[in-house]
Amino acid sequence: MDYQAVLEQIVQDIAPQVGGGRPAEYIPVLASVDPSLFGMAIAEVDGTVHGIGDWQRPFSTQSITKVFTLALALAQGGDGLWARVGREPSGNPFNSLVQLEYENGIPRNPFINAGALVVTDQLLTLNGDASNELLGFLRQESGNPRLGFDAQVARSESEFGDRNAALAHFMASYGNIANPVPTLLEHYFRQCSIEMSCGDLALACRFLARHGLRADNTRLLTRSEAKQINAVMLTCGTYDAAGEFAYRVGLPGKSGVGGGIVAVVPGHCTLCVWSPGLDARGNSVAGVAALDRFTTLTGLSVF
Repeated sequence: MDYQAVLEQIVQDIAPQVGGGRPAEYIPVLASVDPSLFGMAIAEVDGTVHGIGDWQRPFSTQSITKVFTLALALAQGGDGLWARVGREPSGNPFNSLVQLEYENGIPRNPFINAGALVVTDQLLTLNGDASNELLGFLRQESGNPRLGFDAQVARSESEFGDRNAALAHFMASYGNIANPVPTLLEHYFRQCSIEMSCGDLALACRFLARHGLRADNTRLLTRSEAKQINAVMLTCGTYDAAGEFAYRVGLPGKSGVGGGIVAVVPGHCTLCVWSPGLDARGNSVAGVAALDRFTTLTGLSVF
């Protein structure tokens, strides 16, 4: 398939939607990003990368990193993690406290903030340094040793992170957080501050299209575990708009409030699209439209 031609057609088709929506405003550093930026990359399973627009420009990955911490926690600690976090859509905003109250401190899934905090806590227990473990993994899988944390974003996350702190303390009161909450939050905010480009992220996600195989052909996950992560991405990866995303795009995906979305076509390729303007549910307006056009133009989806 001529992926470059597909990308060029997508850019033409979704041009009116680029710049739509608004950048994330609750993190001041992200609020100042130009909403007219747009990039998209496709990484084939053999590592060939195709890109268009601002696909090589680094941006704040934010919640996209939750995919990678989940994979590392499962790879290192096994499926005991699922006793601490569920696999069901939440139906509530990603930073909601509501369900934790009547579900005894067990988050609905690993991609809402509460669930991601539990996953980071698990990874922190397993290796003592969750954020640097994640960064090392991303550098290896993307082939980009220059990846790093954005200290300004991490600081901004911390300064405006009262809701995340509340989530962590609430779960700790139920015994579902093992590490000191301040330490956990430090690693979580650093995790969310990692900057990557569309090309970096498309390459880093390839293990999910390759049924658990890493870039060096060693096995990170079993085929079953890779399937499970893809399934949770499909049902829970785009906040409380996962049903609409599955309807329009038909691929496992994970979005972040930095404006990025990664998506997986098992056995074929991985994609990353970035445009900072978000809809009311925190997903990139142009990004969702671009992925919708990709599956329509190529016929590639999980359905």
